[in-house]
Amino acid sequence: MDSLRSLNVLMPYLEVSKFLAQKGHQISLISTPKNISRLSKLPPHLSYSSNISFVELPFPQVHGLPPGVESTSDIPTNKVPYLKKAFDKLEIPLTEILKTSQVNWIIHDFAPYWLPGVATPLGINLVALSIFNATAHAFISPPSVLFKYPRRRSEDYTTVPEWIDYPCKIALKSHEMASHQECMDEDVSDFLRVGHVIQGSQFVSVRSCLEFEPDAIHLLHKKDETWQDVKKWLDSKEEKSVFFVAFGTEVSLSQELMHELTFGIEKSNLSFIWAVKNRPLVEGKMGQDIIPPGFEERVRDRGLVLRGWAPQLRILAHSSIGGFLTHCGWSSNIEVLGFGRALILFSGASSDQGLNARLMHDKKVGLEIERNEMDGSSSSDVVAQTIRQVTVEPEGEPLRANAWAMRDIFGNLELGKKYLDDFARFIKEFAPSTGNI
Repeated sequence: MDSLRSLNVLMPYLEVSKFLAQKGHQISLISTPKNISRLSKLPPHLSYSSNISFVELPFPQVHGLPPGVESTSDIPTNKVPYLKKAFDKLEIPLTEILKTSQVNWIIHDFAPYWLPGVATPLGINLVALSIFNATAHAFISPPSVLFKYPRRRSEDYTTVPEWIDYPCKIALKSHEMASHQECMDEDVSDFLRVGHVIQGSQFVSVRSCLEFEPDAIHLLHKKDETWQDVKKWLDSKEEKSVFFVAFGTEVSLSQELMHELTFGIEKSNLSFIWAVKNRPLVEGKMGQDIIPPGFEERVRDRGLVLRGWAPQLRILAHSSIGGFLTHCGWSSNIEVLGFGRALILFSGASSDQGLNARLMHDKKVGLEIERNEMDGSSSSDVVAQTIRQVTVEPEGEPLRANAWAMRDIFGNLELGKKYLDDFARFIKEFAPSTGNI
């Protein structure tokens, strides 16, 4: 899938399609009408031509984008952000096509950062096919670095990144970065698009080779090891037997409470993955220091502790995941329910988190860990019992069934689009303010 690029950049995707078709694969090349019309027609006498079909998605229009524009070759640089906004509106029509298709794999470029969220629940694998070389990807940074240490200033891109672990002098010039920023969507930068696409894909292919860029390719391989290790570990577990632990980015709990949670996780005797952020988390201590000594050694056969970045969407989508121990942030809750996972509710006691915990408990899609109402304390035994009930015990089956049904709401893109359309219509039709309150 590729819909933003000029013809010379689209051609590699057509060539890969031809190659795979010759190997007997059925290929649907998805793009917009104008872009498909620019591609060379396949001679009908070729033995593999019947294996390739072209699927046209009408290109949406947005304010600021000239009519008829469907690729970067049609517009000046300062109009490209509008092209990307229009491209992102293809998410809904593409989803509808995929729901009724027999597609097993999607090969795509960097632009559809939303594609992992569409494909993963449908069981479709993704390959990010990049026209960039390995050095460019190493410079942009792997997702494990990109989301952990985001570069916020343009000058950050004019020096060699610290994660490049081989001799290198390659970086952008200031004028190049300024030019690139002109064509980036201010809501979603190209760097974040690349990061989300790579994070959500099963494989990434760059247009280079070991013989030419061994150092950069080896670096990228090292940075991709996190998900491969996690997947291998999850593949070894039974279906819905593992619970996932993540406490967001702004939770602050006491050391004593975190230790009770930790011992409860251990006492549950279930397999788990715990994503620990390396940030001030409890009483000024860094996330990596909150785990009691000896814990990881004792649970090494059934527990996986991930420090820093974790491929959360991929983990939640895996069939081995049966529950999610959450701090009850609303964004986390709806993301998890989009995958139909039952919630083990432990409020971080900040903002709306306590109310969210009561709501999810009341909706019977999760179970709140009992705590002292005055000081918020809990015991490791209660934590363990709640984890087991939500994840594997028979009495938790209604919770798991209710959570699974929530995919029809929180994983329903069409429903989300309806509410966004209603929102946009309200903004458009609401009478102008008179200045009176």
